[in-house]
Amino acid sequence: MLEEFPRFAWASGEECSDPVVLFKGELVRVDELETTGHLARLEKDLSDIADLGVEIWRYGMPWRRAEIAPGEYDWSLWDRALGACDEAGLTPVVDLCHFGLPDHYAGFCDPEWVDGFIAYAEAFLARYSEPRFFTPVNEPAVTALNSAMTGIWNDRRTSPGDFALALVHCMLADLEVSSRIREDRDGWNVMAEGFQVFAVTDEAQQAQADWMQSNWQATWDLRFGVALDPVAEASIAGAVGDEILERISSLATKTNVIAGHDFYPPSVLPMGPAPEGGVSIAQRVDLYEEAARRWHERYGVDFWISETSNLGLPVEQGIEWLETLFAAAERMLDDKIPVRGICWYSRGDQHDWDSGLARPEQCVTEVGLFDINRKQRPVGVKFGQYARQCRQT
Repeated sequence: MLEEFPRFAWASGEECSDPVVLFKGELVRVDELETTGHLARLEKDLSDIADLGVEIWRYGMPWRRAEIAPGEYDWSLWDRALGACDEAGLTPVVDLCHFGLPDHYAGFCDPEWVDGFIAYAEAFLARYSEPRFFTPVNEPAVTALNSAMTGIWNDRRTSPGDFALALVHCMLADLEVSSRIREDRDGWNVMAEGFQVFAVTDEAQQAQADWMQSNWQATWDLRFGVALDPVAEASIAGAVGDEILERISSLATKTNVIAGHDFYPPSVLPMGPAPEGGVSIAQRVDLYEEAARRWHERYGVDFWISETSNLGLPVEQGIEWLETLFAAAERMLDDKIPVRGICWYSRGDQHDWDSGLARPEQCVTEVGLFDINRKQRPVGVKFGQYARQCRQT
């Protein structure tokens, strides 16, 4: 395993989401690792991705598969997964919570899961001494949004107050575990968070865009100890008590952190009429670059593009998306902005992301470097060229 995170990583990962959704009147557990066939082909999938030249590998086994009862752990799947990483020469960024909780927790709005998650992470650290890079809670803001605002996952709540509550719990859990990782092995939080760009094309939408930006930005402000925007501060303060916010403030840090921007084509949200002909790839990436530069000016933290793909675009446009995004990263690097890599997410095709997992019908979402049948796509070839060239230089 690598001891240091690369100056620029060409990375990938395995889609491991497992929220609970209400579908056709029944609660259904989504399990991307199972339905895409990864659990049956785990070792070969990792060998395939390593053959592209990938070294950094975002990887998680669902928490519920490890914690089979409160405080009772079955490590067999993690043993297999980390053993396969070693065999393939991959350095994992360990993903401990990816949109789902064990069945014995009520949801992200309930604070009980936070203590359970801390205990799980401590047990993981006690068992596995080698991993140094972690994403304790994947995409806290997206988790909170879909569990407590849109109502499609887990808690299935739909209010700004519930969103703030879930977000704060996710942030507290992430920061508590991050502090333990640093204390245990001088480890790093290699983050992943949705990176939304609100593109206002109608002045009447500006106030709504500002509200959305303020609340979305709160995930970074809380994490790094930056004063909240007054709009977000009012929303969060009305949902949670001072004690939890004071604890978050005490844990906030920029030490051993690489922030993560999860940026996809749909991450650009037009607020108002879309331009005639739609928003081009170049326009989307330009908007991201402008926003990323502002983000770095505000926080001054190294970051990587922790998730991206052609999601929302025809699969044939994958290479164009990758090349355009890499060109933006190079421009920022030329200006001494520390972009630490690009992670194509994911290795293979996924299921049901056209509906945000709300309709688990195993419809293929064509976003992988390899297709659902494990055939390498042209974008996988191009990605491999970039990865190998980077390792050589």
